[in-house]
Amino acid sequence: MRKVLFIALAFISAANAIGQSKTALNFKAEIANRNTDTISFLDRNNGKQIKKIAVDKNGIFKDSFEVAEGFYMLFDGKEYTQLFLKNGYDLNLKMDAKNFDESIVYTGKGSLENNMLAKNSVEEAKYDYDSLLASSQEVFTARVNEKKAADLLPLENKKLDPNFIELQKKSIDRSIAGLSKYHQEALMTKKMNGTPSPTFDYDNYKGGKTKLEDFRGKYVYIDVWATWCAPCRAEIPFLKKLEEKYHQKNIVFVSLSIDQVKDVEKWRKLIKDKELGGVQVFADKDWNSQFVKDYNITGIPRFILIDPNGNIVKADAPRPSSPTIEAEFDALLN
Repeated sequence: MRKVLFIALAFISAANAIGQSKTALNFKAEIANRNTDTISFLDRNNGKQIKKIAVDKNGIFKDSFEVAEGFYMLFDGKEYTQLFLKNGYDLNLKMDAKNFDESIVYTGKGSLENNMLAKNSVEEAKYDYDSLLASSQEVFTARVNEKKAADLLPLENKKLDPNFIELQKKSIDRSIAGLSKYHQEALMTKKMNGTPSPTFDYDNYKGGKTKLEDFRGKYVYIDVWATWCAPCRAEIPFLKKLEEKYHQKNIVFVSLSIDQVKDVEKWRKLIKDKELGGVQVFADKDWNSQFVKDYNITGIPRFILIDPNGNIVKADAPRPSSPTIEAEFDALLN
């Protein structure tokens, strides 16, 4: 899963624009192995589609439209990439959707800034955020300062758009602030390890109620998720593999949905359509459910590991997609 910054934009559409314009953005994309026949520009703040471009008979996405200067995200039907756009730019994008971020190359006016953003996405995907957030306060402070300095260094290029530099610096500051806040929450969460787990008593997909105490004598791996959460759904195939591998071991897999009550049928349908296994329960008050508040859950997916006595092994356990998860399970169960 890629760590991508969703950048705010504001578009004023110029429908059926013809030719080149100095007062508008000219955008052209050639995408090999494309996922769909359209590309969309989305508002970061609300996810609203602002502009859609359809592929033409020559396999090219091309349009000219006015745009408010700033950061954006481009969606190809499956993945996202960052953009910095302004009127007067003449951007040409070439990429292979099977090798998404790594293959992106821009040419034309505005390419310097946007190639930098594409490179940043590749580097961000490789950065070891898990170890950063699991580190002590002293180590975290040193590493996050190193990261900030490294992120700021490319902005010393005098050829970059001054407004791009200013906005990117603000984005870096917000990112560092977010990491610091998340790290403080992680330190608080870590203190819960080894203590008795908060409990729950929620509706079960198969009927009746299910409470945490029903699983005493077994390890419990809890997935706190929601149907609307794309990163949560991305973990489903990995979770299924874990359930299959450890189905005869002393562990139960519980998926705890924090969807809103109005979406309970959507939750039921997804479980049926995706043939989800394990124990499926539905929290009573979504984010305000007591179990969620007791664990100080502010983002999902969140995984929790509890021992047979009801004590917390890890209040923030590795995801099913983590390369360490099976080793941790094997150490406990074998």
